[in-house]
Amino acid sequence: MILFCIHSIVLNSEQCSFERLVKECFTLFPDTLKFSRYPIWPDSRKLDRPLRALRSEKLIIGDSKNYFILTKTGEEKALEVAKSLRQGKLL
Repeated sequence: MILFCIHSIVLNSEQCSFERLVKECFTLFPDTLKFSRYPIWPDSRKLDRPLRALRSEKLIIGDSKNYFILTKTGEEKALEVAKSLRQGKLL
């Protein structure tokens, strides 16, 4: 989900700040990112561990104080996710 969202943001010629990433993830996958008690708001804490894992797997570069970009391997995985989402008629 996160790789796909970073890819989507960058594809629109935007920089992927943490705030922009939260917005994109919540817009595309609201059930995954919502607060359980307040489902109309995104819980950005749900991105913290996954972002660290993606960074340690060398799929992304960056941090929440700056911007995120995909590595070559991250880009390949994001394209695989995009293809899967299209096949599942989600996008």
